[in-house]
Amino acid sequence: MGVYPSVTLTPDEERTVVDYTVQMGRAFGIVGLMNIQFVIMHNVGLDDTLGPSTVYVLEVNVRSSRTVPFISKVTGIPLVNLATKVMMGATLQELGYSGGLSPKRDLVAVKAPVSSMSKLMGVDTYLGPEMKSTGEVMGIDTSLAPALAKALQAASLMMPPVGAVLMSIADRDKSEAVSIARQLAAHGYDIYATEGTAVVLQAVGITVAGIPGKVSEGGDFTTVDLIQEGRVHGVVNTMSGHRTPLRDGFEIRRAATEAGIPCYTSLDTFRVVVQSLVDGAEAQNYSVLRLSEYLEGTRDDNLPA
Repeated sequence: MGVYPSVTLTPDEERTVVDYTVQMGRAFGIVGLMNIQFVIMHNVGLDDTLGPSTVYVLEVNVRSSRTVPFISKVTGIPLVNLATKVMMGATLQELGYSGGLSPKRDLVAVKAPVSSMSKLMGVDTYLGPEMKSTGEVMGIDTSLAPALAKALQAASLMMPPVGAVLMSIADRDKSEAVSIARQLAAHGYDIYATEGTAVVLQAVGITVAGIPGKVSEGGDFTTVDLIQEGRVHGVVNTMSGHRTPLRDGFEIRRAATEAGIPCYTSLDTFRVVVQSLVDGAEAQNYSVLRLSEYLEGTRDDNLPA
C-alpha cells in the first residue's frame, strides 16, 4: 500500500529524501523517470522512545513504476508526458516546472493492491515478497482515515463495523498481534482463535469467543467449518514454517477466499483495517467529490457529502 502525501515523515526526513534523490539523479546522469526505494530506520532508546532517524537507499532503478500513474493522478502532474519531453531535449523549466516536492494539497490518497485469488481455485493466497497483485485501487479524501477506508472497501479488504474475526497467528507474530486484537475486542468484535493464539490472547485478558480445531485433526468444529458457516467476517493467518501449520494455514486461507471474506496474511494490513474500524465516524464520514475538486480544493454542492 502507498500513501500520498507522507503523513508520518518529519520535515527533516522529507528534505533528506529529496536531497538524496537530486544527488543520485545528477550523479548517475539520469534523464527521465527513475524509481528509488528508501527505508527510514529510527534509533530506539532504552525507554522505547524514538531517537534520530537514518535514511537508507535500498535500490535505484532507471525506469518507471506502477506508482507513477497514481502520483500523476493525485498531483495533476503528467509525469510520463514530462519525462518523454525531457528525454527528447526539453528542460523542466521550459515545461513550467521546477525541482523539489509538489506542493501539498488538502487531500490524502491511498493506493491499495488487489489480488484475484478467488479466480484461481486451489492456489494458496499467502503473499510473500514477490508481486502477486493483479491490479490496484485508489482512495482519496481530505484526510487519511476516510481515504484509507475507501481504498480498503474498493480492494475488498474492509470488514464490517461489527462482526467476528478468526485469528491464527504464527509464534513469532503473537506478541505483535495482541495489541491489535485488544483494539478490535474493545471495538465490539468477537474473536475466534486457534489453540495457540487463544492461549496468548486469554493470558492477557482478551475474551476468545471460540477455539475451532485444526483441519488436520478433524472434529465437528474446525477453522474451515467456522468460515464456511459464515460465523466470521475476516481471517488473519500469518505463516509458520512447520508442515502441519502450513497445511492448516492453506486450508484456512482458501476457505476465506472462497467464502468471499478478507484474509490477511500480514499484520501490517490487518492493523490498518482495525485502525480504520476504530476510527469509526472519521473513517466513514468521507466525502464524495470529483478528482478535479480534490485537486482544486473546490466542490460541487450538487454532489452528496
